[in-house]
Amino acid sequence: MPMLALGQLSLNYDDRGQGAPIVFLHGLGQSAGDWQAQIDHFAADHRVIAIDGLGHGQSSKPKGPYSIAQMASLTAELIRKIVGGPANVVGLSMGGMVAFQLALDAPDTVHTMTIVNSGPNAVPRGLAEWFALNSRVAIVKWFGMRKMAEILAPRLFPDDADKRATFIEHLIANDRDAYLASLKAIIGWTVQDRIGRITIPTLVVAAEFDYTPAERKEAYVRLMPSAKMVVVPDAHHGLPMEDPETFNAVLAEFLSVHAA
Repeated sequence: MPMLALGQLSLNYDDRGQGAPIVFLHGLGQSAGDWQAQIDHFAADHRVIAIDGLGHGQSSKPKGPYSIAQMASLTAELIRKIVGGPANVVGLSMGGMVAFQLALDAPDTVHTMTIVNSGPNAVPRGLAEWFALNSRVAIVKWFGMRKMAEILAPRLFPDDADKRATFIEHLIANDRDAYLASLKAIIGWTVQDRIGRITIPTLVVAAEFDYTPAERKEAYVRLMPSAKMVVVPDAHHGLPMEDPETFNAVLAEFLSVHAA
């Protein structure tokens, strides 16, 4: 996989196929390889670029703090240098946050945006949400990456032991400090007050059993003039890995309507 130097940092990425470009942005603790089912499917008729985000995979892991705006800025530089024009950007969870920030801060790099189980803010609503977010920091600090992986895996893949095992293997490979810096970048982040400015075609994909209910996603979709939402039944937060066939079909239909 090639590496792109961006100042003192570098981003690792996978680049396959030819055609309208799709850029995949992974979630917290993941890497470009977690999009393998999408890479294999879409590289037949698209140029597919899957990025190891800052602090993840083989990309740079500088000492924190990190920010979502920093991640989006690096992504914009990569798109400009590698793609040379706007791309169809797909972001899962933390990657969806980066996609929102990218569409607002570097609109020249985004042709369409697909947000998967994510939203335009990670500001806790009440004590329970504050505890849920900050408890992850405490678990990783005190008990390590394996404990975090063992807690998350059954929630993401309740019906597939092999995918749970793969998820655990991938998560524990993360650098602990880089993971924590990325997690802290998420907590309290928001671009909620600006999303009405996003006019590009936007697809929001929500799993029925995601961490946050579909109703909350519907509320922000209504604020975006060119956005629509699709709810995938009987699915969880890691939808693209859990049910790649359904996810790929939903994304392919959207992209076919909004081809570059």
